[in-house]
Order: sequence, then structure tokens, then C-alpha cells
Amino acid sequence: MPRPTVFIAALLLLCGNASGADHPCAIPPSPGELTRIGDLIYRNECNRQPQCLVDWNPGEDFPSLGIGHFIWYPEGVEPRFTESFPLLVQHLNQQRVTLPRWLDQLNPLTAPWPDRATFLQQRDSKPVLALQAFLARHTDAQTAFLLQRLQQALPDLMQQVPSAERPGLQRKLTQLCDSWLGWYSLIDYVNFKGEGLNPSEAYAGKGWGLKQVLIRMNGGNAHSAHERFADAAAAVLTQRARLSGRSIEQEVWLPGWLKRIDSYRGPPADTTSR
Repeated sequence: MPRPTVFIAALLLLCGNASGADHPCAIPPSPGELTRIGDLIYRNECNRQPQCLVDWNPGEDFPSLGIGHFIWYPEGVEPRFTESFPLLVQHLNQQRVTLPRWLDQLNPLTAPWPDRATFLQQRDSKPVLALQAFLARHTDAQTAFLLQRLQQALPDLMQQVPSAERPGLQRKLTQLCDSWLGWYSLIDYVNFKGEGLNPSEAYAGKGWGLKQVLIRMNGGNAHSAHERFADAAAAVLTQRARLSGRSIEQEVWLPGWLKRIDSYRGPPADTTSR
């Protein structure tokens, strides 16, 4: 993964200024920490394999793209989960990143493959390979987008929590943002399972996003914040798998989710320190 760039440093400054000084997590991680966080997310989603940057998982009705496996719906598919790839494209345009021509000209901006079978037939085509190479070159921009997504979500998240619970939630966020590992936990989880603000992202009325994890997270000192966050995330995702009633979630997806959550407790052994 590339080293931090001037692009990341400038965007970090913008994110910090936009968040407001009195907001939890207003001061972003350093460029070096953000690069480390992005590398971990790339590892989580793709095991750092470029061919995984444009993919379509079995059991899903949409492709996933980039280091964050951003969701991109084909035309006509009901968007059950928050779609994030068009938001990434918008972000890249705002940063004046030159897109692959076919993607830039796509209108409407929906996934061009109607189903997984069609995607698999075309995954070695020139447009797919060009998009894969583009995403591999711009991992820094994708990581900055993930940070921006988290910081933009926090004000709405705080507003959705009853006023009596906000001080406790703010303490948890402040503790998490006191270390790069806490930042990693927050950024990765929002990318991984969402903000928890979309009512449709729930089974039996129980959501599984960042809001639900923070509410479930126990209190304690700053030193243990990332471990308490991991405990809460594991409980929330176990509940999701149970309530889904789908064997693929309970038997296939949940073990992988819990392994990913364990990385919040400490960096994997193969992570390069930067």
C-alpha cells in the first residue's frame, strides 16, 4: 500500500476542520496512522490481493469494490443496505481524480452487471481490469473517503441517541479516538457494517451498525476502549446472524466477522508498522 501523500494530509485537515473542535473524534489520525488503518482494511476485505478489488461475493445481489468493498447495486435491485460505491465516485470527482473513461461516462451510475453470473463472465474483461488497476492505484483516496464517512456520520449518530445517553456515548468515542487502534476500530466497522442509522438495516427491529455497537459497549477506561468495542461488536453481529434466520450468515459469514472483530483488540502479526 502506498505511503501517505500530500493528498491524505490535506484531506485530513479538511476533515478535522469540518467536524468542529467540540465534536468527538474531531482531530483525525495522522497521515501515517491513516495509511496503517487503510492497509488493515485492505487486508480485512481483500487480503491485500488486487484481484479482489472488483468482486461479487456468493449469496449477495451486488458487487463490492475497492479496499472497503463498497456496495454497488445493479439497476432494479432493491437497495437493502447503504450503497457506498457511488459516494466514493463522487468523492473522487471532488478530489479531481481521473476516473476510468467507461466509469466516468456511465449514466446512470449503477453496476453494469445485472447479476453475479454475468459479472463472473466479464471479470477478466478490459473494463473490469482497468477498474481494478485504478482502485489499486488510489488506495490512499479510498482510505481518506472512509475517514470522511465516519466523521460525517457522527453528528447524525449523536442526534439519534436520547439526550440522556449522549454524554456516555461521547465518552466512549473520545476514548476510542485516543489511539490509532480505536480509530481503526471505528473506521473499519462503519465501512464493514454501516453507521446503524438506516432503519432498513435491521432484523426484527435490531440493527447492527456503529450506533448499536456503541450503545452496547460497556464503560471503562481509555486503555481498554478498543477491547470493549470489540466485545460489543461481536455481540451485535452474533445477534444479527441469529435473527437473520439464514444459515449462510450463521455458519459461513459470522466466523469471518468475528475474526475481523478480533483485529480490533490488537494489530495482526503480519501488519507492517509505519
